[in-house]
Amino acid sequence: MKTFLKYLGALLVLCGVICLAVYYFAVPTNGLLVASLALEVVGILAYILINKYID
Repeated sequence: MKTFLKYLGALLVLCGVICLAVYYFAVPTNGLLVASLALEVVGILAYILINKYID
């Protein structure tokens, strides 16, 4: 479980990048931009905080 938690932030950032790719190539809506922004910010914060307390 700890190994999954270590990569949770990186996975959230990756999901944000996928949302940006979908926005660019398929459906240009503002909802995807907001979702990608939220996923990337939460992912970066989760990566920093989780790795600070797990290690």
